Amino acid sequence: MKKLLQISLALVTAFVAFGAQAQDVKAGEKKVAMCIGCHGIVGYQASFPEIHKVPMIAGQNAKYIVSALQAYAKGDRKHPTMRGIAGSLSEQDMNDVAAFYEQQAKLPAAPKAIDSAPPANVAELLTKGACMSCHGANLSTPIDPSYPKLAGQHGDYLSVALKSYKTEHNSNVGRSNGVMAGQVKQFSNAELKAIAAYISTLPSELATVPQSKFR
Repeated sequence: MKKLLQISLALVTAFVAFGAQAQDVKAGEKKVAMCIGCHGIVGYQASFPEIHKVPMIAGQNAKYIVSALQAYAKGDRKHPTMRGIAGSLSEQDMNDVAAFYEQQAKLPAAPKAIDSAPPANVAELLTKGACMSCHGANLSTPIDPSYPKLAGQHGDYLSVALKSYKTEHNSNVGRSNGVMAGQVKQFSNAELKAIAAYISTLPSELATVPQSKFR
């Protein structure tokens, strides 16, 4: 009987722990005040580390958003503003915010595959980088939800993000990811820009959804 009670208590504890991390869209809507000043303004540009549009996160995979926020909080992604914001969020906050943004996916969904072939030079670069093996045939259905949807994302942001994986020994700029670092270091910055520019033209589920500051 004592053993059965211990097992029951363990199951309850596990259930409570799991429930605490459940994603809550409604709760997330109340926690995005620090996000909407950049990600809720159509065409908003950041100036660090260079001028680029901030990424569209509405419609992005929730698991990826959580992963990115955790990386900023830990310093695996180096960006002073984002680290400050991510560091102020609990794990529950991250899950709720991510759930809120994921459910804002733009419709219709991106087609299963790219309709028209990319220019020959870009096709060669995409093949060399094995981009579709992780991010999907349409670059919007990654094989793991902790990977981002790329199709239709702002080209200038993608270019900055890709270059950041090449950056080393900089306390304010750079991203630590062995797989991505290995891939992007094959390319010049001009080639990364060409890849990013092409990806930005693809049908997308991503969007910038304006949010009222009065909530």
